[in-house]
Amino acid sequence: MMIISRTPFRMSFAGGGSDLSAYHRGHPGGVVSTTIDKYIYVTVKKRFDETIRVSYTKTEIVDSVDQIQHDLVREAMRLVGLDRGIEITTIADVPAGTGLGSSSSLTVGLLNALYAFTERFRSAKQLAHEACQIEINILGKPIGKQDQYAAAHGGLNYIQFNPDGAVFADPIICSKETKEQLQKRLLMFYTGLQGDNSDILAEQRRGTVSDEAKRMILDQMVELANQMRDALNGNDLTRFGKLLHQNWELKKRMASGISNPQIDRWYQAARQAGASGGKILGAGGRGFLLLCCSEGKQEAVRKAMQELGLREFSFRFEPQGSKIIYVGG
Repeated sequence: MMIISRTPFRMSFAGGGSDLSAYHRGHPGGVVSTTIDKYIYVTVKKRFDETIRVSYTKTEIVDSVDQIQHDLVREAMRLVGLDRGIEITTIADVPAGTGLGSSSSLTVGLLNALYAFTERFRSAKQLAHEACQIEINILGKPIGKQDQYAAAHGGLNYIQFNPDGAVFADPIICSKETKEQLQKRLLMFYTGLQGDNSDILAEQRRGTVSDEAKRMILDQMVELANQMRDALNGNDLTRFGKLLHQNWELKKRMASGISNPQIDRWYQAARQAGASGGKILGAGGRGFLLLCCSEGKQEAVRKAMQELGLREFSFRFEPQGSKIIYVGG
């Protein structure tokens, strides 16, 4: 038997950081995000013998789950209850560490494929919840919950994080034309920088716990996410770029590594060329630069970014979350 799951990556627009439990234990958090048509594929197949083979950027062949070095694969197999005779392969459209929530998309996609392999079904909500259990509770990663719920549910959503631990992923209801216009206004450029954001996230979490000023910044970012949701629900895109810009200016104050002089130069050049707003996707410091600008100014922005060595990365919104795309005997 062979199973293939396909799970989208996400881009977050506003409210990032309020999904950390250090914040939403005391105040509801909120994030506006969408999934895009870049994916991670997980293949699960019965193996000829009782060993376990895991193939990603390297290949592991081991005799037991406990010997697996890839922590997400190891814990997903433990949670689902698989311990031998299986082969797992992962292939991604975009490298890890580029701010698109790749580790959480992998965890969600792994769980989806492993459950399907055992002929069990899990809803999007269950997949997201169990992915959070693995990444946050078991492995202790300094991350929040937005990436898992975005990857599992898919689409353009307002995701709310409640003090009792519950998470609501509510679709933003707007016209097809509004979504199309929003997509047309967004440009994404690869900075060439990638890596682990754990240090930035850990600093942000510490600040959220101990620094009242930083909690107040997050309050403002959640308010911006609420305003963005309401504007989109009302089919109003006039303020989107401004809200994106305001969120980025606030986010930069949450941890020292979120931006740097090079990123600031890129962003300033984009604004001077006509972008109304933007941000570095993910925790910051590396990955993709997202920009919002009217179609009439996009060529000037593209030229400015190209002259600075950034490569445009085309994408479209993806309405679906993690799904099983192949079941074979």
